[in-house]
Amino acid sequence: MDAAASFCQATPQRLVLAGCWTTLGMGDLPARLAAAALTQPDGGLEIEAAGVKALDSAGAYVLQKLLLRLGTAGQPAPLVDLPAPMTALLRVVGEQLAKTAPVAESPRARPGVLERLGRSSVASGSAAGAELLALLSFVGENALALGRCLAKPARFRWRPMLFNLRLAGLDALAIVGLMSFLLGVVVAYQGAGQLRQYGANIFVTDLVGLAMLREFAPLITAIIIAGRSGSAYAAQIGSMVVSEEIDAMRTLGLLPLELLVLPKLVALVIALPLLTLFADVLGVLGGMLMASVKLDVTPTEFIERFPKAVSVTSYLIGIGKAPVFAAIIVLVGCFQGFRAKGGADSVGRQTTRSVVQSIFLVISADALFSVAFSALDL
Repeated sequence: MDAAASFCQATPQRLVLAGCWTTLGMGDLPARLAAAALTQPDGGLEIEAAGVKALDSAGAYVLQKLLLRLGTAGQPAPLVDLPAPMTALLRVVGEQLAKTAPVAESPRARPGVLERLGRSSVASGSAAGAELLALLSFVGENALALGRCLAKPARFRWRPMLFNLRLAGLDALAIVGLMSFLLGVVVAYQGAGQLRQYGANIFVTDLVGLAMLREFAPLITAIIIAGRSGSAYAAQIGSMVVSEEIDAMRTLGLLPLELLVLPKLVALVIALPLLTLFADVLGVLGGMLMASVKLDVTPTEFIERFPKAVSVTSYLIGIGKAPVFAAIIVLVGCFQGFRAKGGADSVGRQTTRSVVQSIFLVISADALFSVAFSALDL
């Protein structure tokens, strides 16, 4: 049986190697070499390999690391009396080690405030860009699903659609009506002081009518629905994703978009314009009440002035914004729900993101509408 690999420091200037430096022959040699306290004199340490009987790539690797460890000035320690075939193998292993040696990086100072701010801004921008692309892809998938359902109306899920119509429309009447009424009161109250100074009390009708029908009613209704129904969409779908119900649907051959998203989308596109119309009525009633109290404008005078103050175009512009706001709320809420993963913490986080993003996009869309209608002189 071949002798196991061994080493010993015969003199302070010479390290003697012996045995079979192979995978089978080395045993725990690497650990013993790492633990050995080898003295290195000023003139360096010479390694004698005449006693090495066999060498393979594993042994050559260990030997080459030993030479580098005992060398000086970045050069390996001198090796003598190693047979020529073993020397060739050792040279090849040394070349490979040199190629794969890690490059020492110069120490860097801790990044400053501006650098950290820049890095976080770039990272946030990249994440926002990726999420925007994912949202656009989700919108495209829903457009294709809606096209398939329009081509074959039997694919529509009528029962979930009616359920969502009641949930997002009928059940929201109370909160939408109350908020719109109070908003109409506030608009008339804030304008009353200025109108009274110029004796233009009757123009409170113009103020309330245009503000509510054209801007405030569709906007406040969309914001309320975004917080009320958009969050519910994200939480419902997020919970189904976490509990793997969405995967079960796909396994059964059911399309989650047609079953979960499209009924909500169609229902809210129908419900939000109706809620906006309801908000128009309650907002105008609130303004009429405050005009009667603060400006002595009777309800009869208010109603007679209203058709002259508010055109049909202004009314239709307010109603026309509602379907766009509805699509934004449903698509953002469902999109964030599908992005939930992990557990309840993720569902809560995506629900919060859905509400924030829905309100931001609704207000942004309303601003774009205002710029477009101004350019079109509407």
